[in-house]
Amino acid sequence: MGRDHPPDPTGGAANRRLTSVAGVDSEGQHFRDDDWYGDALGAARFVDCTFSDVDFSETTTHGALFERCTFHHCAFNASVHTSSAFIACDFRRSNFFDATFDGCKLLGSVFSDCVLRPLTVSGGQWRSVTIRGTNLTRLDLSGIDLREADLSLSDLSASLLRGAMLDRATLQETKLHGTDLRGASLDGVHLTAARLRGTKVDLAGAVLLAQLQGAEVDTSA
Repeated sequence: MGRDHPPDPTGGAANRRLTSVAGVDSEGQHFRDDDWYGDALGAARFVDCTFSDVDFSETTTHGALFERCTFHHCAFNASVHTSSAFIACDFRRSNFFDATFDGCKLLGSVFSDCVLRPLTVSGGQWRSVTIRGTNLTRLDLSGIDLREADLSLSDLSASLLRGAMLDRATLQETKLHGTDLRGASLDGVHLTAARLRGTKVDLAGAVLLAQLQGAEVDTSA
């Protein structure tokens, strides 16, 4: 993605540098081949926008809102997002190498063919996200709200999910080799559908696994 771009007859060029100003409000716009490297987007608001080949590398957001936005082939490398929301967004073939999400909401967002590691996640709500068939190894997702998330076919080997909320999450063929699930809430999760090996669980998790295998567990003994 180059830094010099020809004028955009659709008007995209006129909006390009507005993103460096906190409080930008855009709706229904298509941003293509824009270079927002290192921009401070602040509490910008984007609704029903499409971003194609946009470079968000090292950008920062704080309290920003992206709602029902689509991102095609975007770079979020080393970007930092604090208390921002990505609601029902669609990320396709985008790169989040070394990105940080601190206290962010990604409710109902979908990640397809994205690079999501290394990634720093601190707190936040990732409820109902879809991240299928993705390499998520060695990530620290402790305490994250992943209720009703679809993590099917993804590889979470050696990742930390301690204290995470995984209630009703879909883990069909999810690789959990050496994954730490201690303290995670697993109500409605079919762990037997996942690929377990050396998976760390607490007593509640062990009981759940035993029950899913058909055992009658007597916790009073």
